[in-house]
Amino acid sequence: MKTIVVTGTSSGIGFEICTQAAKLNHKVISISRNKEPLKDISGIESYSIDITKKSSINRFINDLKNKEIEIDILINNAGYLANELFKDTTYESFKTTFDVNIFGLAEITRSLIPYINKEGHVINISSIGGVNGSKKFPGLSVYSSSKAAVIALTEVLAEEYQEGPSFNVLALGAVQTKMLKEAFPDYNVNTKSDEMAKYIIDFAINGNKLFNGKLISVSNSNP
Repeated sequence: MKTIVVTGTSSGIGFEICTQAAKLNHKVISISRNKEPLKDISGIESYSIDITKKSSINRFINDLKNKEIEIDILINNAGYLANELFKDTTYESFKTTFDVNIFGLAEITRSLIPYINKEGHVINISSIGGVNGSKKFPGLSVYSSSKAAVIALTEVLAEEYQEGPSFNVLALGAVQTKMLKEAFPDYNVNTKSDEMAKYIIDFAINGNKLFNGKLISVSNSNP
């Protein structure tokens, strides 16, 4: 049984990761601004945390200390996606996205590393859109650049923490989620949240046996 911390869990892939992992009898700690969707599910401990606010993270860390919880897996799934052409973007456009996709990810990871086992595994969720040389799409300049930063950060962290835990990054293709639907209402894809969640859980448990500091593209579409 693993102790798994997952961010961005109120819907979509994060929600599915939590529910599926709990059914596999893992101890799941859910982090999301909205904890209501998972709060009454057996095997899941839900926290209402805003990863863009240090004070919010500190409350969570203090609770972990008090409960003497050791973490095996951290899945940084929280993300923000907006469809906005570059000419229409502003400083705030970039700040809002980077606050969640890279600054918040870095903050929660830095805060949790002391509580992650040396044999543990940190999974950062990126996007095919952030991969160098992949096909890019109009409206995703902010999102794709933030996800590219996630990839670079993961590679550096694997070097800095060679004694553990392991760090890997999954660049996901398009998945049919609420976030995708809100950004691209007319765009539909075949990959569903539960399918992607199943893959991520398996990789989180087993992937660090063979991979560290690696980018793995997980997509059957373009993106």
